[in-house]
Amino acid sequence: MSSDLHPSQLHQHLQMYACAKWSFWGSLIVSGGLLFLGATQKPESKPWILAASVGSLEVGRRHRQTAKLLQESLGDIDRASRLNFQAWASANTQPTAQLALTVGAIDANWKPENLITDPVEYIQKKQKHVALVGGTGDGKSTFTQYLSSKIGGRVVVYDSDAKPDDWAWLSQADVIGRKGNFKAIDTAMGNDLKTLEELVELRGEGGDNAIAGRERFMIAEEFPILVDECDNARPWIKRHAKRGRRYQQFICALAQNDTAENFGLEGDKDTLYSCFVLVRLGQFGRDYARTKLKDPQLEQWLKAGGKRRFMVDDCPCELDLSNWGTTAMPAAGYAYATPETVRR
Repeated sequence: MSSDLHPSQLHQHLQMYACAKWSFWGSLIVSGGLLFLGATQKPESKPWILAASVGSLEVGRRHRQTAKLLQESLGDIDRASRLNFQAWASANTQPTAQLALTVGAIDANWKPENLITDPVEYIQKKQKHVALVGGTGDGKSTFTQYLSSKIGGRVVVYDSDAKPDDWAWLSQADVIGRKGNFKAIDTAMGNDLKTLEELVELRGEGGDNAIAGRERFMIAEEFPILVDECDNARPWIKRHAKRGRRYQQFICALAQNDTAENFGLEGDKDTLYSCFVLVRLGQFGRDYARTKLKDPQLEQWLKAGGKRRFMVDDCPCELDLSNWGTTAMPAAGYAYATPETVRR
């Protein structure tokens, strides 16, 4: 349909669409009323009432078709109006003007002011644990493996679905739970809790120097599954979340939802947000930008970048890991700050 409609013609189309839509519903109600009435009348009257009901349904069907055609036409008008606006904007703005002409698009040169490109450095400066959230295919495992190669210190991984070539750069004794061995994971988490208590005692007696060299970064893949399968999972994350940082026992837990329940912290949402850096990948990052930060431009920027753009707390991050793992493994970066540099 042509977009050169006079406003009065557009108004007429809208009126016709509304009338056809309500006529359809009216015919449906009348037909139902006639059928109900026919059930209470004499047998000789029922054929006439049934015929009237069928006729009413036919009228409603035709009005429904009319409403559908008018709705399609109105959609054409809306699309044509957008194209006309884009053409007008292009003709009446300077070539260097930064204007997003397409609905839902952003200026290709726009970047968030608080953009970070090194999430590892951000995490290390915050001296917090990591909660990684993302759906299937968002790149949780890739990001976690990258993080493990950069974070420094001894890295321990709890991964019941690990393939033979996963985590090849780590000591294989520190990759626990292969082939769905949840018993091994549960036992190791129990030992982690004992280690934490041991470090508490050592530090209380000898200070920070007594626990130097005991720094660890522990990664728990698909934490909701571990909560279901391992009795030690809940106390493991709670105690490390609240006390582990002081003793350089940092954790990274992965889940497909950012609720406290998914991280075994039911009723303790404050711990999740105060003790963890939340990394939100894919749709979770875009939803956070739209609903929490109220920033649709940031949402579109994240969407335009695919997997390489995500949220780290309230900061947008851009990091291309598409080729990560195809070249030689990068050397481990600097570790979390040593106990001498972190005073709590």
